[in-house]
Amino acid sequence: MQLTTKFDHFHAEVRRNKWMGYFTVFLRIALAYAFIFAGFIKVNGERFTSLSNNHPMGHYLEALFHTGYYYTFIGVMQMLAGLLLLIPRTALLGAFMYFPIIFNITILSYAVRFEGSILTSPLMVLANLYLICWDYHRWKFILPFKKSAFKDLPAELNMRINKFPLKFLTAIFIILVIEVALVFTMNQKAIMPRNHIADCEEQCTNSSNTEACFSFCECIHENGNPLDECLEKYGKDFRK
Repeated sequence: MQLTTKFDHFHAEVRRNKWMGYFTVFLRIALAYAFIFAGFIKVNGERFTSLSNNHPMGHYLEALFHTGYYYTFIGVMQMLAGLLLLIPRTALLGAFMYFPIIFNITILSYAVRFEGSILTSPLMVLANLYLICWDYHRWKFILPFKKSAFKDLPAELNMRINKFPLKFLTAIFIILVIEVALVFTMNQKAIMPRNHIADCEEQCTNSSNTEACFSFCECIHENGNPLDECLEKYGKDFRK
């Protein structure tokens, strides 16, 4: 049995599970709420956060706010993707629209070390990928793979499965633990700008070079210098 056929059979079995269906609906609602809320703020012409303009993410969001109808356009697309996720017939289109937006937010969060979404955004990416895979049978035909020999399940097997997916939920829990551990490790080993200077300076108590750490926080929050410049200065001060 070829690999695509095996995967098609596995995918059909997953979709038959009642609990997996509930989980899918939960993810659609959760992701939709996040984007509809965030998009409405932009469409309404409000600033997205109260971060200082000196903060790396604050720099970006302030500039984005002043882009005029582009800022509104992002909000409209977020709301549209969220609304499409809530409608079963358009959920796949919504998931495909959602992915590039949330993936961009994830890369941005890591690039500027923004704690506000450094944990949630990659989890949202994974949830979005799950929703895309859930409707795999609707878009698999565009893939350059050999056509699967798998057809629809026989009538006697085309019934809902009520078995609780313990293995799947265990895997989800492990992924959550790994993600939280990675973010926690990053926060411990890498200096972070944090949202405010007081929060930034709190991490200096555990630093082996408190003077360099305080200087970094001042570079970000008081002087408003770019993150890369402050990190470079921190590296030089740390080695002194």
